[in-house]
Order: sequence, then structure tokens, then C-alpha cells
Amino acid sequence: MQKPESYYVVSNPLPAGESDFTVLFAGESQTKPEHRLGPKVYDYYLIHYVLSGRGVFSSHGEEYAIGAGDSFVIEPEQLISYVSDELDPWHYCWIAFTGVQAAKLVGVAGLTPANPIIHIARNRHMPVLFRQIQLALKSKKSNAQLKATGYLSLLLGEYCEAMSAPVVAGLVTEDESDRIVQQAIHYLSTQYAEPITIEMMAESLGYNRAYLSRMFKRHTKVTPVTFLLKLRVDKARLLLRERLELTIEQIAASVGFYDPLYFSKQFRRWYGVSPSEYRNQIKLL
Repeated sequence: MQKPESYYVVSNPLPAGESDFTVLFAGESQTKPEHRLGPKVYDYYLIHYVLSGRGVFSSHGEEYAIGAGDSFVIEPEQLISYVSDELDPWHYCWIAFTGVQAAKLVGVAGLTPANPIIHIARNRHMPVLFRQIQLALKSKKSNAQLKATGYLSLLLGEYCEAMSAPVVAGLVTEDESDRIVQQAIHYLSTQYAEPITIEMMAESLGYNRAYLSRMFKRHTKVTPVTFLLKLRVDKARLLLRERLELTIEQIAASVGFYDPLYFSKQFRRWYGVSPSEYRNQIKLL
């Protein structure tokens, strides 16, 4: 039995202006068989999520078969077309957005012109978030934009998690492996002054400690523990040079060493002199 055709869209009641990230409109449609859009271009981002049915999305000369639970992203000025299936036309929801931060956020989520499709198992959060965006815009309240962009950020977070799913299954590409290591480096570079451990980092990033350590060493040639120690010692060396009013103990604590003797041992290991000797050398320059 053919499903009845339907179409619904709601626009943002507030002007886009120069906002960094703005939801323009959101909608939902049960399409008719072989319903086609394009070839055409848009001047904003569009993300579609397929609730049921099937169709084909075309972009950059490639055709992608899309089914329930799948999503496809359309970037500004990108020539695309998409058509619903003849026998099982798709029912999808969509969101349009723009802003100077839009490209960065879409990229962080893992959606690129070369990878515009996300094939995932059905996720009950996806349709809920799309409909929450619709409800936020429909309310026409002064907080409509904030709520809509908040839900959109959550939506992109779901996509980001979905794109990381192959990591859980152990099917890690070189690009994904590099991204994971960069996440670890960023974590250590921002948290080095805190009493962190590699176990804490692995839990925070959502990966097994041994797995993350092996991948880290493969990319950087050092273990996370060695990287963290060297990072702390390098930061301490900088403070010894630039903050002469600080004591050795204060500098040690400032970079995450809470045992001054252990700090001195590690500093000598990397630089061949104690922190006090190094500071004396600097004063003589």
C-alpha cells in the first residue's frame, strides 16, 4: 500500500544576521515515488535523515543508495540531486543551517564532500533531535535560535559518534587512527598540569588503555607516559627561564609534578642537569 504524500517545513522566526551558526529551517516529508530534486545547488548546508524507505543521492559524480537510518549532507554551492525509490519512496526529515562556524562543525562531525553519507543502524535519538529542532522553530519564541542550534550541536555529536563506530569494531583506517592520536595529544597538552593518568585519558576519550597506548606509540614513536613526562619537563624548563620569581617547588606543581624530588630526577633525565643548576646557568647568561 502506497503511503500518503506529506510535506512539512518550519522556518526560523529570527533573521540569520551575522551569526556564527544559524538554523534556517527544518522539515519532514513522505515523498511520492520517484520524487526528484535537482540537479541544483544550495547556498546553505542541508542534512537529511531517512526515517523509512529508500532513495539515491548523487554528488560529485557518485551515486549513493540511501535507506532507513542513513543520512546525507549537502554543502553550499555543491551540485547535487536526489530521488526517492519507485516502490519504497523515502520518508525523511531535514535541517538547513548556515554561519561561519558551520563548515568547521560539519567537518568535526566527519561529514565531508568526499564522505557525504553516514550509514548507521537506526538511532532513536536522531529523529527526536530533528523534531526538537522543528518544535523550537515552531514555538517562535525569543530562544528559538538558541534551542535549535543546541539541538543541532547534539545532532552533529551523534553523527561524530556514529562515524567513530568502526573504531569500536576494530576497523580503524589510518585517518581515523591519526585523529584518535591527535585527540590524545590535545588532551595531554591541555591537562598536563592536572593529576591525570593515562587510564583517565583513555576513559575520557572512550578507548581501551592498551589499545590507545599502542596506537599512540605507533604514530609518535613514544608512549603516552613518556610524552606526558617530556611535555611537563619542557613546560617546567620554560617557566625556569621566564618566571624567576617562582620556586622550584612552585614550578614543579605548576606543570603537574607534585613530588619535587621526582621532578628533579625527570628534569635531569631529559636535560642532564637539575632544575636548580639549569636556573643558575640561565642567570649567568
